[in-house]
Amino acid sequence: MSERSERIDEHNEEPESRAPFSAWLRSQSEPDWTAVVTHPFAAAIHSGTADMRRYLEQDFQFVDAFTALLGAAVAAADTFEARVAVGRFLGQTVADTERGYFHRALAELGGELTPPTLEPVTIEFRALMDDVRRSQDYPLILAVLCVAEWTYLGWASRTVGSAEGFVHREWIDLHSGPEFEAWVGFLRGELDRLGPGLDENGRARVLDVFRRATTLERRFFDMALG
Repeated sequence: MSERSERIDEHNEEPESRAPFSAWLRSQSEPDWTAVVTHPFAAAIHSGTADMRRYLEQDFQFVDAFTALLGAAVAAADTFEARVAVGRFLGQTVADTERGYFHRALAELGGELTPPTLEPVTIEFRALMDDVRRSQDYPLILAVLCVAEWTYLGWASRTVGSAEGFVHREWIDLHSGPEFEAWVGFLRGELDRLGPGLDENGRARVLDVFRRATTLERRFFDMALG
């Protein structure tokens, strides 16, 4: 067994008996998790001082891959109720509200929907989304979705400023509030439901994807700040 596998197994002893599976995944993704939700760039979004053009140009490059990942979740989910919940979010939020925000915000900022150069972290994050989508493994798909949404709820819900312009304010609003909290709660609940039924290898695979996604979220904010 590799050293890395030993480290995972060391913390993998019945995580569901100590805490919900999603909470265990988050705790095992430190310090990157806290680095994301307390990131200086997130604080700058709240204060309305963040330079959003490059950030949003790069973030828009995830919309298609993220939409496809949600579609994969609909196909791979093991219950009708889960398919409906994911499908509703896909239709009402991503395909309509969020996509419209990108068009309006980038027009306001003089940005491009297709920038000439993709940042390395953008390429890597899209590759992870595509790999997990192709796997058709529902817990792995949930891991990426949960990191993407839960970390954003984490920073967007913090009271650290009072952005006034729509570019900053609406980006915060898209990732906070009762409806988004309920969506994150659904994703966490699905992981908590499925986690206890995974064997040791299954838990390790989900943890690996969860950690990779969390690290990429931190690196994406680092890119935006730099």
